[in-house]
Amino acid sequence: MSAEARAMVVEWRHLDVQGQTCDRCRDTGAELRSAIKALSAEFAGDGVHIEYRETRLDPFDIAASNGILVDGVPIERLLPGARVTQTCCDSCGELLGAATDCRALELGGALYETIPADVIRTALRTALANRKPGGDAHGG
Repeated sequence: MSAEARAMVVEWRHLDVQGQTCDRCRDTGAELRSAIKALSAEFAGDGVHIEYRETRLDPFDIAASNGILVDGVPIERLLPGARVTQTCCDSCGELLGAATDCRALELGGALYETIPADVIRTALRTALANRKPGGDAHGG
């Protein structure tokens, strides 16, 4: 499989209010960058290139904030049993001046307001595996 065919676009979508985002989005962004760094190194020999994109959302798009897309597919669709929910986000509320709910992820009985790097890595590996005949993202 060519390196071009193995390229992956990972997009982080988050609220932006005059250059600031909420705490959970900020922390998800840090976890995402950590996951991408680890997987970029892990899959470098396999010709996989992960392209990181950041999309800043205005308050009208708050429902899409704290979201991660892999080649346009929401991360929750790559994680069996995952479900998006909304929980009160005090940090968003401070930025927007009103009580605000923000995206969170339910998976395996846990609620993640910040999406951890290990969950992100699992989703990215699944996306890679889905592209490769035989279903093993690491060459098997």
